[in-house]
Amino acid sequence: MGWIWWAVIFGGPLAGVVGAVGGNVRAGLRTRHERKLELMEAKHKQRAELEAADKPPTPVCGCGHHLAKHDKQGKCHESVESAVAWDADKKPVAYERERCNCQQYVGPQPLTTFYAEELTELG
Repeated sequence: MGWIWWAVIFGGPLAGVVGAVGGNVRAGLRTRHERKLELMEAKHKQRAELEAADKPPTPVCGCGHHLAKHDKQGKCHESVESAVAWDADKKPVAYERERCNCQQYVGPQPLTTFYAEELTELG
């Protein structure tokens, strides 16, 4: 019967300590999990940025069309939708296809490609 009093005296505070330690462990594991997720997202973002950096710039005009849609004089030959009717809130409700009005491509000029035979030493 004497051991029951000891269990009551020391068991109550001991249960509180065990509960606090368990809460700290759960919080630590949650933080670790969140940091691992952030690290995985950062690696994914870095991989995507490296892939994007490896691509050459695409020659796009201010109108949004590719350089291939422009002639030697810079005139765009693509068609675009332009609004022809609006509602009371000045939002377009009807569109019509017409030729793009941009006049000149002003982006990075693509580099020309050259073919050169390999140099070999004879002798």
